[in-house]
Amino acid sequence: MDRPLLSLDHVTLRYEHGTCALDDVSLSIAAGERICVLGPNGSGKSTLASILCGLLAPDEGTVELLGERVFGEQGIDFGAYRRVRRRLGLVFQNPDDQIVTSVVEEDIAFGPENLGVPSTEIGARVARELHRVALDRYAKADPSNLSGGQKQRVAIAGALAMEPDVLVLDEPGALLDVRGRRGIMHVMDQLHGAGTTVVHVTHFMEEALAADRVVVLAKGRLVLQGSPREVFFHGDELAQLGLEEPFTARFAEALRARRVGVPWTCDERELLTSLRLANDAGLLASGDNSKRPAAPAPAHNPQGAAIEAVGLSYSYGDTDAREARHPALDDVTFTIPRGTYATIVGQTGSGKSTLLRLLCALETPDAGRLIVEGIDTSDRRQRRRLHGRIGYVMQHPERQLFAETVLEDVAYGPTNMRLPADEIARRCADALARVGLTGREQFSPFHLSGGQQRLCALAGILAMEPDVLVLDEPMAGLDPHGRSQLRAILAGINAQGTTVIQVTHSMNDAAISKQVIVLNEGQLLMQGTPEEVFSAKTFDALHASGLGLPDALTWALRLKEEGFAGLGEPLTLDALADALVPHTPKPVITEGVNVNGL
Repeated sequence: MDRPLLSLDHVTLRYEHGTCALDDVSLSIAAGERICVLGPNGSGKSTLASILCGLLAPDEGTVELLGERVFGEQGIDFGAYRRVRRRLGLVFQNPDDQIVTSVVEEDIAFGPENLGVPSTEIGARVARELHRVALDRYAKADPSNLSGGQKQRVAIAGALAMEPDVLVLDEPGALLDVRGRRGIMHVMDQLHGAGTTVVHVTHFMEEALAADRVVVLAKGRLVLQGSPREVFFHGDELAQLGLEEPFTARFAEALRARRVGVPWTCDERELLTSLRLANDAGLLASGDNSKRPAAPAPAHNPQGAAIEAVGLSYSYGDTDAREARHPALDDVTFTIPRGTYATIVGQTGSGKSTLLRLLCALETPDAGRLIVEGIDTSDRRQRRRLHGRIGYVMQHPERQLFAETVLEDVAYGPTNMRLPADEIARRCADALARVGLTGREQFSPFHLSGGQQRLCALAGILAMEPDVLVLDEPMAGLDPHGRSQLRAILAGINAQGTTVIQVTHSMNDAAISKQVIVLNEGQLLMQGTPEEVFSAKTFDALHASGLGLPDALTWALRLKEEGFAGLGEPLTLDALADALVPHTPKPVITEGVNVNGL
């Protein structure tokens, strides 16, 4: 048997504050293998990624990378680490941790330059990788002016330019739109096909289906590994870990719960075949429920508007600087009624984060008019009245944390509002209870898990009791359990009358909101209810702008092409399953096959 390219034997790593990030982990990875690492937040995935690419050494165990023992009984071999790091690439979870220069093409060239690659070769590599991640026109741009997703593509291009033997990617698609994630998956396909060893950490379960092997971590221990089918077959165990099966497997389970005899599967073709058999047996709906009434569009009612934007335009850059001004928003007009749960979607770089900064009066538009809770943000004196009324949760809210204890951090906003001490205490207790952090008041926020840090930052905003809560990619980097928990928290806040506005790349999250605003290259592409925005009529426009449809609607359209009638345009898994099986059918056996699975 060939010697593994990467090998960890009984590896344990503890951080200074006592957290055991990895606990007796043994893992071997063969040359050319494509590994996907799954696990809940705080399970040790990022720590494992850092050890595999030579950035961290453990406390115990043995680590061999690219045929060299870099850590063992004799401790760290610094010379071996220096040698292997030249052939190992890592894409960090947060691109801001990886970008080191103020010009995109220079940042991509940074790694090859440190490897001593000839300058002519560096230029060719930079051009190749800029094109591969679709950033050709941003070669001279300042990365600080790019969106989070664009920064992530810069980081990926920089890692690829080093042409590593092993590429480790830690949540590379967390900040990317549908097109961006597909592009990164295509890049991994190409690298894998060319023999590069790929280790991919992700919370997108569908992405794991492309791996040769899936590894699942929990509380620092390796708890499951095998082919994607083998791992996802353990649905109950994954659910207990806060993970979930891919949509196809959950769809199959929903049909089985309705007594339709499809096998458990995470393979789309297998499920389609089973559905054809069930349809031929008359077990699925055939009536036409596609003419269900759409929910009414939000009324244009400025008196009842939380947000009224008219002709908003905004550009980055400076006319006197090296970089020309780049329009981020161009003549955008929309209204968000008070009490609405609104979602803003758009491809990476479409202006979503810029729009949020304008809504929070952190920037003022170059042109147009923006009224927030009845206050014109162009008036500097009037903008002060928004203090405390607009809560802004940034793209990486855990970076807002700074205090010694959770309670001090959460109390910071209400304290600055000069509220009485008893009111501050009440608000902090309510906010911590809402996010599930009661009992952790005296913990250091930096000793919480990544998901808990995000909830702590959110609690600090909620303690200010804002009229409008604005969130930039709140689900990014959260495991399925964390996403579900946060959705429930936001739904509860909205139900109590707070206007919630979130930016997301998840069409499934957008589908359960009340209003959807779609941006494309800085312009308003469409707006309306989820039923209006996500439909067969809009698919081409959404696809052209780098977006997709909710999983349920994608499946419904696919089934319609297969001849299934009367499914309508369901936006959720349950709605899709109900469209197929509106009632529990009686057991039917045909040709000796029990299609109901009884």
